[in-house]
Amino acid sequence: MQDGVAEGHVPMPLMCSCFAPGGLAGALEAVAAADADEGQVARAEAAYFCGRPEEAVALAGPYLASADPALRLSACFICGYANLSLNRIANARRCLEGIVRPTAVGSAGDVEAAAVAAPAVENRATQAAHMLFASAASVLLHLSSPYAAEDFYPLAASLPEGLRLFASYVLAHARYLAGEYGQCVGMAENALAMRQGSYPVSELFLHLVAAMGYMSLRDVARARAHFEAGWALAEPDGLIEEVGEHHGLLQGLVETCLKAEHPEDFARVIEITYRFSYGWRRIHNPDSGEDVADDLTTTEFSMAMLACRGWSNDEIARHLGVSRGTVKNRLSSAYAKLGISSRAELAAHMLR
Repeated sequence: MQDGVAEGHVPMPLMCSCFAPGGLAGALEAVAAADADEGQVARAEAAYFCGRPEEAVALAGPYLASADPALRLSACFICGYANLSLNRIANARRCLEGIVRPTAVGSAGDVEAAAVAAPAVENRATQAAHMLFASAASVLLHLSSPYAAEDFYPLAASLPEGLRLFASYVLAHARYLAGEYGQCVGMAENALAMRQGSYPVSELFLHLVAAMGYMSLRDVARARAHFEAGWALAEPDGLIEEVGEHHGLLQGLVETCLKAEHPEDFARVIEITYRFSYGWRRIHNPDSGEDVADDLTTTEFSMAMLACRGWSNDEIARHLGVSRGTVKNRLSSAYAKLGISSRAELAAHMLR
């Protein structure tokens, strides 16, 4: 069942749909039965969140030039991030920029800058959705948000619950990037505690950001509990894209929670990580002036993330279930690839 608060379309209708884990197919049918356009956008969301970026772009692409702000915002967001995974960086940039300013696009997701009037902001819900996805487009790339949280808060109540939960994720992620890990987990856990319905997509985002925050607070038990709660939401419907996209920030949780017990899913998650992170860095690095490493294995990256946060080799070994010698060898390999010689130099090449 879809939660809506205003007439017309809602952005990201699947994210706004209330359904139990394992009920993705039924949720898609319900959205499509209510509205054909939202049904197609919801299928694009499902394709993206299930790790099928080519299909996501094909389904959402026709709405990139839509005059309907909800359909256009959804298409820009889906195609923007799906194109990162497809290494179509120019298209990804233009789609994400299309959230903030007007664009004209082709049905295949090719984007050309054009003087097309942006849809007027007709109500608080539309304004809130615009601010949310403009902020998400920046924060998820670890770039500065174009809007302050204080400007968004008065409008948040006009959004469907599924989007309010996603907004809490975006705000919590921003606190994480600012190094305010306690605020990050507090915002995520408060949103999860206060939710009224079951929204697996948004809840997965919240569990992942809470796990990130707790790992940075070195509370592995709580981090693992959130990761496992998120996986319980993701696994029944194959919603694994976000697990792969958050891999480095999860600091070894993917390896410790999935590698032994879910080897096939683990392999898919790692494939997603390599594919997405390559495109992500091609926007993040030049736009931020940072130099996040692009030539480490996922294992090396996880170990390096922990090392630059002060974990000893013994602590890393216990966390990942490997030997101290393995950690030492993998970190030495990482240093060689990065052209550095100490842990103090690692931070310049890691995620925040």
